[in-house]
Amino acid sequence: MADRAGVSIATVSRILTGDYPASPATRRRVMRAVEELDYVANAHARALAGTSAKSIAIVLNSVISPHYAHVAQGVEAQTAVEGRLCLIGTTGGDPERELAMVKFMREQHAEAVILVGNVIADEKYRQRMSQYAHALAAIGSRLVLCGRPPLGPDVPAVAVEYDNAGGAFAATSHLLSAGHERILCLGHRPGYSTAAGRVAGYRRALAAHRVPHDPALEVEVGTLEWHEGYRMMKERLTTGPRDFTAVFALNDLIAGGACRALTEHGLGVPDDVSMVGFDDLQSSLDLNLTTVHLPHEEVGRTAVRLALEHEARGGTPPHVVLGTHLVVRDSVRPRVP
Repeated sequence: MADRAGVSIATVSRILTGDYPASPATRRRVMRAVEELDYVANAHARALAGTSAKSIAIVLNSVISPHYAHVAQGVEAQTAVEGRLCLIGTTGGDPERELAMVKFMREQHAEAVILVGNVIADEKYRQRMSQYAHALAAIGSRLVLCGRPPLGPDVPAVAVEYDNAGGAFAATSHLLSAGHERILCLGHRPGYSTAAGRVAGYRRALAAHRVPHDPALEVEVGTLEWHEGYRMMKERLTTGPRDFTAVFALNDLIAGGACRALTEHGLGVPDDVSMVGFDDLQSSLDLNLTTVHLPHEEVGRTAVRLALEHEARGGTPPHVVLGTHLVVRDSVRPRVP
């Protein structure tokens, strides 16, 4: 390119990195040579020279799930505002693949690695995440737990969560205020942080309204997907008489599957069964479903902002809990005694 443009190699390098006050004519000659030779920068060479492009990495379970897609969009949008590139990796929920992805993103010198997704928050998880956080901090990067619980003040990891318990409390209270006391809770996943928060909010609402807690009304799932909501409701309706008048689904996908099963059994929402979901995704609009709104994109944007601010300022890693609110549509009717 230097030969084609008639300048020195150093001049080409400085113009391409943007830190050289070249004349307009010289810059035009260099950029014309770049276009004619179809030049692409070698990222590995730049990294060795200490001039690699700044980037933010996001590691999530899936890019197909609407929830993860909206969070990823928020991360990408804020990354662009901050003048960084966005790297995306998926794990399929496999902890070992997540570990491999974090190691890979560390090798790419990402300024922050944002982990998104529901997890089993046990001691093994905490130890593994703590190791990730310290390893990233050692190279000036930052681990961000998005929708996951914090790891403690001694671990250099930023945490950005939703108020899952508060949202579930509002959803369940809405059903209780309509006179429903037999509320089926669909989507309990013991040990998983997101489900645990929502089930805790459900139980707290029952206690606040002095309604006895019946463990038989909490139904466990394998995944938080549509087909699981359908399966759980089908099994519930075929194994005995209906013992509930309302449903609190731990996400909108489960609510959608449950609605289909109810319809196949000749039951309508809300005429026969009232229902509230969680997430406020597009599927809730299709069902006209009352649900809890989550600021999906905002949690992604906040994760990027906090990671970069914490890197610049240092100190105790921030822990932010974003609020939720109930979106009332037409899936709840007052209970008729």
